[in-house]
Amino acid sequence: MIELYHCVDTRSFRALWALEEMGLDYRLHVLPFPPRVLAPDYLATNPLGTVPLLIDGDVRMTESAAIPQYLATRHGPTPLAVGVDEPDYGLWLDWLHRSEATLTFPQTIVLRYSRLEPEERRLKQVADDYAQWFLSRLRHLTRALADREWLCAGRFTMADLCVGFALMSARDLGLDHKFSLEISAYWDRLAARPAFIAAKAAQGRA
Repeated sequence: MIELYHCVDTRSFRALWALEEMGLDYRLHVLPFPPRVLAPDYLATNPLGTVPLLIDGDVRMTESAAIPQYLATRHGPTPLAVGVDEPDYGLWLDWLHRSEATLTFPQTIVLRYSRLEPEERRLKQVADDYAQWFLSRLRHLTRALADREWLCAGRFTMADLCVGFALMSARDLGLDHKFSLEISAYWDRLAARPAFIAAKAAQGRA
């Protein structure tokens, strides 16, 4: 059975949501955040001390945007993947990787310097600058959604799931008041998906 090591509403939510979208059996291990500090025994399982960690037989993966791609292509076929023979294959890959490198990364800086660091080490200017960086990158998402419901191939795919986590994280940081109308409507579609709701429930039960 696939195993997932997870912290509530962190990057590993991408993997949890993907497992629910695929309807795959999995065993969920929910850890306190940050696990490398609060669950030191976890370092024996994952020396990085980070989540996600997905174990599928001999496969071990720790990159949150790569795991949905892996699940869709290894455990498919599924419409959640975009095939190499489809016109939007490159666009699918681009959004998968943009979701983490361009959209989620600046949010980690905002989170650290506005909430996680001790009060005396918080840096409002840094948090504000990286929040603006994130919001400026959202303009491309608004443009992409101007004439489509989903990001590529005319259907919901793992690219939407991965970008959806970045929007979920932005909401947790209080940045959603800056969402465009297009992004707000897109978020509503994402959050209404049964698998998203199931993933939220699964981490709560665990």
